[in-house]
Amino acid sequence: MASSLTTTLSQSQSLYIKPRLAPRPPHPQFRSLFLTSPAVAGGVRAAVMPRRTAVIVSAATAETPKKKGESKGFVEEMRFVAMRLHTRDQAREGEKEVKQPEEKAVTKWNPSVEGYLKFLVDSKLVYDTLEKIVHEAPHPFYAEFRNTGLERSASLVEDLDWFKEQGYTIPEPSSPGLTYAQYLKELSVKDPQAFICHFYNIYFAHSAGGRMIGKKVAEKLLNNKALEFYKWDGDLPQLLQNVRDKLNKVAEPWTREEKDHCLEETEKSFKLSGEILRLILS
Repeated sequence: MASSLTTTLSQSQSLYIKPRLAPRPPHPQFRSLFLTSPAVAGGVRAAVMPRRTAVIVSAATAETPKKKGESKGFVEEMRFVAMRLHTRDQAREGEKEVKQPEEKAVTKWNPSVEGYLKFLVDSKLVYDTLEKIVHEAPHPFYAEFRNTGLERSASLVEDLDWFKEQGYTIPEPSSPGLTYAQYLKELSVKDPQAFICHFYNIYFAHSAGGRMIGKKVAEKLLNNKALEFYKWDGDLPQLLQNVRDKLNKVAEPWTREEKDHCLEETEKSFKLSGEILRLILS
């Protein structure tokens, strides 16, 4: 029985290991394929076939997961991050808890004309700053965003003139607007990716939630008068799409690290804009 088992094992092994006799070891360049046994039988060195080695590459290391919206262009990544910073009252995709008065639904606001004027004045300072930065273009690609049709400074001049005609006193810019304008000036020179984050969020937020705020405030304070701040020459969706295309073009050569840095600035943008928006309720 033992002899039979030995014979069977020997026959089985012969299917997998076929020793190749050679008077000398293989050439050095083949040593990775054939491992030479140190055992010598009858003065002849025996070559032994190597064991097979399986190399397993994790899918996680082979391919970096894409960011949300990345396949649709960088603007979609910015939009996704921005929407998460809204509250549920502000946007369906919002994840933020309501902590500040301006984060409540607009229908629950109790605005004042004086507070609204402060908001308009500080907003004008921020838009003046943005438009000046784009015109001067400390980084050449800023010039892509000249004359987009989204500019708001001229419209705000008209609106403030209207309030003057109604007998209201126009206030000087306050701390929130002054702080944001100064921050944008500094950022535009030293950190272009972060600046683009603010550029995107200021203009696109005003074209969406900003219009809803304008409508609700007009209902409560201005007898439904529509301000020029909330009007655009031309087709707004097309104007926005043109700027999206420019933003995607500008961000195309950025590294993943530069894009992530831009996205990380979104929270700062919301904080500074929120402080100006809060003026409506002051």
